[in-house]
Amino acid sequence: MMKLRRRAPEDLLKSRWPNVEAADTQLLEYVKPIVNDVRVRGDGAVREYTKRFDGVDIGELEVMPEETRAAYGEVEEAQVRALKELKRRLELVEGRRLELLSFDVSVDGVDIGCSVRPLGSVGCYVPGGRATYPSSLVMNVVPAKVAGVQRVIVCTPPGERGVPPALTLVAADMCGVDAVYMVGGIQAIASMAFGTETIPKVDKIVGPGNMYVTAAKMGVSGVVAIDKPAGPSEVLILADGAADATLIALDMVSQAEHGRGGVSGLVTTSSRLAEEVSELLQGMKGVVPRAELVSEVLEEGGFIHVVDSIDEGVKFVNRFAPEHLEIHAENPRKIAELISTAGLIQIGPYTPVSSTDYCVGVNHVLPTGGYARISSGITVLDYVRLVSVVEASRPGLEAIRGHVRTLAEAEGLPNHALAIEGRFKDEAE
Repeated sequence: MMKLRRRAPEDLLKSRWPNVEAADTQLLEYVKPIVNDVRVRGDGAVREYTKRFDGVDIGELEVMPEETRAAYGEVEEAQVRALKELKRRLELVEGRRLELLSFDVSVDGVDIGCSVRPLGSVGCYVPGGRATYPSSLVMNVVPAKVAGVQRVIVCTPPGERGVPPALTLVAADMCGVDAVYMVGGIQAIASMAFGTETIPKVDKIVGPGNMYVTAAKMGVSGVVAIDKPAGPSEVLILADGAADATLIALDMVSQAEHGRGGVSGLVTTSSRLAEEVSELLQGMKGVVPRAELVSEVLEEGGFIHVVDSIDEGVKFVNRFAPEHLEIHAENPRKIAELISTAGLIQIGPYTPVSSTDYCVGVNHVLPTGGYARISSGITVLDYVRLVSVVEASRPGLEAIRGHVRTLAEAEGLPNHALAIEGRFKDEAE
């Protein structure tokens, strides 16, 4: 594990949105014919691409109930309890968020009721293959269920045995997923966007994936709603000289093990702390689990940036727009109020990024690559439409009568004014 380089701010920012796009043109062109083939040939194309990309011959695309029941026998009770606690906390947070979206307002004789309506169907993509991501399934599905989405399906790669990981199936069952399909990659996104003989078309596709999944989602965004682009995981830590170097190093390592392309950065006002963290990371070489992968990620995406003040650090953070931001400094809440572009802000030494990845109660599906400037993490808001119901009394309409006429005439729409005046004909007679 190398001693992390000190990098200039502009060098760090040039590879992030809005300086780069989520998927390059060549990648979009690569996925386009695959998406179109699935649209035209359906299940047949899905099976062929699953064989080609995953090396698995699949018969039935949908996971059968008996396979889900068998999965419970392959997982540990502690794992089930952990998933249940994650689900419980997310339901509490998202349920409260949903409640706050509905309210009534009365304005001078006009009653306005603001409420929400759920989407009809959602498709959740859950990464798989060699890794297991049941927590990502819970993070995507629970807000949809809280919102009241009528049908929620999951697509996830089949795995080496030709069936998704047992814990993923258990998580899907616990969350009330309506169907799980053993399909991953580009073909999964195309299937949910257009529908096949087996996989139903959905209204919206959510969930993180690799660059091919991201490109496929962008390619079908004209026919189905999608969430924001999701790339490699990242953490940025803003710290002053009193911060604990060991905790910072541990958090940078934990985020690095998500895989290649990830970012683990430290922005600090202390050259001493910067040196301590760098030396600690160097000392962890060959010691931490998955050391080879962690070292690779830190060499490529690890950095330390020393600033003159916390204010300068805040300015850099807001330009960088990290997925996760940890604040290890005096008055962290005051600093957090100055941050406008982070997917998730974590305050103090007892809120490490790994805690929010799993079981705190907030979602870990967050914008990456600088997209936190313009988007948020997954919440119940991603699964609802906001609707207003309006009822005006006669005095309420009369109160705005002149204003409507003035604006309608200014915009050259006289019939708008006549539609109002027609309701007061008796006054003119």
